[in-house]
Amino acid sequence: MSDSEQTLDYLEQQIPSLSAAAVDVAYWQALATGQAVLVSGDGGIYQAFPDGTKKLIKTTEKPLSVPVGTRVKIP
Repeated sequence: MSDSEQTLDYLEQQIPSLSAAAVDVAYWQALATGQAVLVSGDGGIYQAFPDGTKKLIKTTEKPLSVPVGTRVKIP
């Protein structure tokens, strides 16, 4: 593998962590400007407010756990 291919592979491996950091920054920036954001967890979708409170918007079904590579048909 050439040096340029190794460099490209390394940079591609950084994409997940960089995107996670970007989402985290956007979340905090939205709250800092006084906006509410939607977050999922604890069996629902919540509206999170800058003062730290959360309001349940919708409950969600239990997450589906399947082995990697399994095809799942969602109606």
